[in-house]
Amino acid sequence: MMPFIYNGLPSRVIFGQGTLAGVAEEVKALGCHRVLVLSTPEQEGQARQVLEQLGQLGAGVFAGARMHTPVETTEEAMRELASFGADGVVAIGGGSTIGLGKAIALRTDLPQIVIPTTYAGSEMTPILGETKDGLKTTQRTLKVLPETVIYDVDLTLGLPIGMSGTSGINAIAHAVEALYAKDRNPIVSMMAEEGIAALARSLPTIAGTPDDAEARSDALYGAWLCGTCLGSVGMSLHHKLCHTLGGSFDLPHAETHTIVLPHAVAYNAAAAPEAMARIARALGTADAAAGLYDLARSVGAPLALRDIGLEAVDIDRATEIATANPYWNPREIEANGINRLLDDAYAGRRPDTLEATDA
Repeated sequence: MMPFIYNGLPSRVIFGQGTLAGVAEEVKALGCHRVLVLSTPEQEGQARQVLEQLGQLGAGVFAGARMHTPVETTEEAMRELASFGADGVVAIGGGSTIGLGKAIALRTDLPQIVIPTTYAGSEMTPILGETKDGLKTTQRTLKVLPETVIYDVDLTLGLPIGMSGTSGINAIAHAVEALYAKDRNPIVSMMAEEGIAALARSLPTIAGTPDDAEARSDALYGAWLCGTCLGSVGMSLHHKLCHTLGGSFDLPHAETHTIVLPHAVAYNAAAAPEAMARIARALGTADAAAGLYDLARSVGAPLALRDIGLEAVDIDRATEIATANPYWNPREIEANGINRLLDDAYAGRRPDTLEATDA
C-alpha cells in the first residue's frame, strides 16, 4: 500500500428524490434568516420556486449568473446581496451558478446551500475559477466550499439530453484526473473509478430515455463522487487546457471538457498506465482514451472544438497560454505535444492509444 494523506471535506450532503422540500430547514440549520437565491437567467423560474418554498427566509433572486464566473457579474450580485441584507446564499443550477455562489462566499464568508441541477460536480469542491480581462484563474480555499449540498434527482429529470451528456462527461473528467493526480490516494481512487462507472452506464440510458429515474439517480450519484474527487486532490493537464479554452476563447464549459478529455488522456496514457487501466475498466472498454471518445459519441455530444467556436488560428495561442506557467502532470508538458493534442481535439479525431502502441 502506498503512503497517502486523505483530508475529508466538511460538506453536508442530502441525496434522494423530493429532497428540495427540506431547503428551508437547511437554511435554518445554518443560522441564516434572509438568503439570496442565485441562478442563471434560464433557470430563474426554478429560483423563484425555491424562493417561494423559503417563505420569510427568502430575501430575493439574482438570476444573472454567467459561464466562467466573470468578476463583473460577481460585483453586480454583491450589490444585490447588500441591497437585500442577505446573510447567506442558495444557488440552484450548474457550474455557472455554483461558481457565483462561491465567488460571493470568497468575498463575504457567508454560508452557501447548493442545489445542483446538472452533473458538473463543482458543488463538492473548495475550488473557484474566475474570469477577468479574458483570463481565467483558479484558486483553492475552504472559504468557497458549500456548507450544504442538496441533491434532488427530480430536478434532473428535465435536464436536456445534450446537456446531460456533456455535463456527465465533464464530471468524469474530474475522476479521470484524480486517478493520476500527484496527491492521489486509495480512497479517492476508489471513488473515482466508481464515479466513472456510474456515469458511463447511466448516460447512454439517459440519452435514449431521459425520464428514466433510476439512470438519473445513478448519474447524479456518479457526479457526486466525481465532484468529491475534484475537491480532494489536484488536477492536471486536462483542466488546465479547459480553463484556457473557456476563459480565453469563451468556449462552453461542459462541451469543452467533453471534447478535450479523450485527447488529454491519450497524451498522458503512457505515463500513467495504472490510471488508464482503471479508467478503461470503469468504462468497460480496452482503451481509456478511445472509450471516452466513444462514450461522448454515444450520447450525441460534440466531438470537435471547431464545432463549438474555436478557430484554427486559435490553436497556437491556446498552446502558448496553456504552457506558459509550469504545473504538475504525469507526462512532461511539451509545447509541440500540446499543439498536436489541441489540433486533434479541434478536428475531432478519435484517439486510440492501443493502436498507437501497436504501431
